[in-house]
Amino acid sequence: MNNTTIKVGVADDHALFRKGMLAILRLFPVVETVGEAHDGISVMQLVAAQQPDVLLLDLVMPNST
Repeated sequence: MNNTTIKVGVADDHALFRKGMLAILRLFPVVETVGEAHDGISVMQLVAAQQPDVLLLDLVMPNST
């Protein structure tokens, strides 16, 4: 069995959805949640700072051009 941790970021402009998704992800021991973003600018900052392996991304958010 591989003991690799998967770094996951969540990006969505709806706070309730973000918080719910993060709560679900934290139930999995192989998942490390590395951050959340609420718009396109904060997504870019999250990716640059945390370099997640997986980004759960809402494609229609403010400032995401």
